[in-house]
Amino acid sequence: MIPRLPPHPRGLRVGLLGGSFDPPHAGHLAISRIALRRLRLDRLWWLVTPGNPLKVGQAPAALDARIEACRALAKHPRIVVTPVEAQIRTRFTYDTLRELRRRCPGVRFVWIMGADNLLSFHRWRHWRGIADLVPIAVIHRPGSTLRTEAAKATQALAKSRRPERAAWTLAMARPPAWVILHARRSALSSTALRAVERRR
Repeated sequence: MIPRLPPHPRGLRVGLLGGSFDPPHAGHLAISRIALRRLRLDRLWWLVTPGNPLKVGQAPAALDARIEACRALAKHPRIVVTPVEAQIRTRFTYDTLRELRRRCPGVRFVWIMGADNLLSFHRWRHWRGIADLVPIAVIHRPGSTLRTEAAKATQALAKSRRPERAAWTLAMARPPAWVILHARRSALSSTALRAVERRR
């Protein structure tokens, strides 16, 4: 299958928000809007994954259904929902980023994650390699400030952390480079929403 990548002219600033989006919710949208505004991105791609390697034994809903739900929720002219990870047959973020950089020369990618993901970032495959491939923006979430600052990845990447006031330059930065963004945010999570559904 030839991957159907969203349009990606050279110089485009593109945020990448990966996840199972099972289900997508207002928190994903809030993170995306914060990233678009604070990082001065041209586009933000929702990379809807076939499955999360860290969630062993948790089968997500069908990919097509999650893609459809994401598109129904996003409805933003600069947010693009794409199943490209399934199309290029990558399972891990590091491999996905390497392939996107190869296929999209000149595009300024920024990896976007919630602060909760930063806490487990050191468990991701080739996590230091991810930091060496693209700049990273971490969106602060409620109740995670102290844990975020104490996270293994925070400590390991301390020298490449940029001040929040310079967030707008992140897309042009040479990795490793990362920033934590503080803004109004949602405490929603897909895990919590699935738990509510199971109780109904």
